[in-house]
Amino acid sequence: MQRQRGLTLLELLVVLAIIGVAMAGVSLSLRDTRQTQLEREAQRLVALLEAARAQSRTSGVTLIWQATPEGFVIRPTIPPANSAANHPLAARNEPWLDAGTQAVVSTAAPTANPNPNPNNFVVLGPEPILVPARITLSVAASGASQNAQLMPTLSIGTDGLRPFQVVP
Repeated sequence: MQRQRGLTLLELLVVLAIIGVAMAGVSLSLRDTRQTQLEREAQRLVALLEAARAQSRTSGVTLIWQATPEGFVIRPTIPPANSAANHPLAARNEPWLDAGTQAVVSTAAPTANPNPNPNNFVVLGPEPILVPARITLSVAASGASQNAQLMPTLSIGTDGLRPFQVVP
């Protein structure tokens, strides 16, 4: 009896099926949706806003968070006398994690109708109570024209007393 060499068709199909299932699992786990990007950006922004709020309290200097097209800036209302770039209160420009991210600031109580803030800024003063604010983040899809209603949004905010957090 002669010994068989190579793989049978059935063995080859089983190996290909296993590879296909593994590739599908890996591609789904590596996929980063716009909603995931938005949640990651919101958590990062909450942490940075709370850090700036704490810095404002300890230094006694009012800081301003302001959205820009490329990201946002956290700066003091009055530039420090020592305007070196490594000064703790020097303006910090931070880019968005995703280039299509946009932010709109509303300054009103979350239960009332929020009024859009045309300057897109939040004041982080040394006082323990802030003006209630809400920042609505959205990520535009890459492509030519996108319907604004299809863009996912996520809001973070504070009622003035509590820390910033992701709000429904």
